[in-house]
Amino acid sequence: MNDFSKVKLVVSDMDGTLLNSKGEVSNQFFTLFKELQKRNIYFCAASGRQHNSIVHKLDPIKNKIHVIAENGAIAKKGDEILLLNSLASEKITKVIPILRTIKNVNIVLCSQNSAFIESKDSHFIAMFQEYYSSFQIVEDLMEIAKTTPVLKIAIHHFDSSEEFIYPVIKNLKDDFLIKISGQHWLDISDEKANKGNALREVQKLLKVTKEETMVFGDYHNDIEMMQEAHFSFAMKNAHKDIKKLANYKTESNDNFGVEAVLEQLIKSKN
Repeated sequence: MNDFSKVKLVVSDMDGTLLNSKGEVSNQFFTLFKELQKRNIYFCAASGRQHNSIVHKLDPIKNKIHVIAENGAIAKKGDEILLLNSLASEKITKVIPILRTIKNVNIVLCSQNSAFIESKDSHFIAMFQEYYSSFQIVEDLMEIAKTTPVLKIAIHHFDSSEEFIYPVIKNLKDDFLIKISGQHWLDISDEKANKGNALREVQKLLKVTKEETMVFGDYHNDIEMMQEAHFSFAMKNAHKDIKKLANYKTESNDNFGVEAVLEQLIKSKN
């Protein structure tokens, strides 16, 4: 068994990691969380999801954890904002027309308290609500970009974000942070807005080092935070790039991969 006795902070991605394929957090995790608390181990959820969606999934413990949302554009503890990185409105109005040229995409502007879409596609809206519990359907996203601080642009393609969205915008990498965050999703953020930078803020606040941090992830938007933890775990279902980068591996999200390692962590602390 690995010795995790130094660990003081556990950080987990949500989709494909802590959540199973049905988008559920296991009862086992909530039981293990109580054991982590008894041993003074902090927990942080780090996701591309909006803050409201993350705390909805983790409602029983929402006031006891740190939350990194929108891929690191915002970090909070309860109602306290620890970090906030918005996109410049002129950058958003420049990129929206480019995104509109891609067939079969849906664009989401993510603000601190709500998401905005102009899609009327009922299939997309039904799926989208899993990730964005607070949203508004508007006539024109360009108008929203001019008046509302936007943390992230999320773009969805029903076939493949890597194949159909990324090639069209990869030449904008000097202006934005571009992350393929899942098979169907790609995220555009401010260059400073990634999970790694947000995690460093949390570590600084808690006085926790890289050697005392354990991280779980499965996709490209987890890369920077994996680099901020010695105990970096790739899920069995992770993208091949994450498996190469991580120092450790665990079972899939549907086979309690996070929970299995947390059990080992608790035993190490005993």
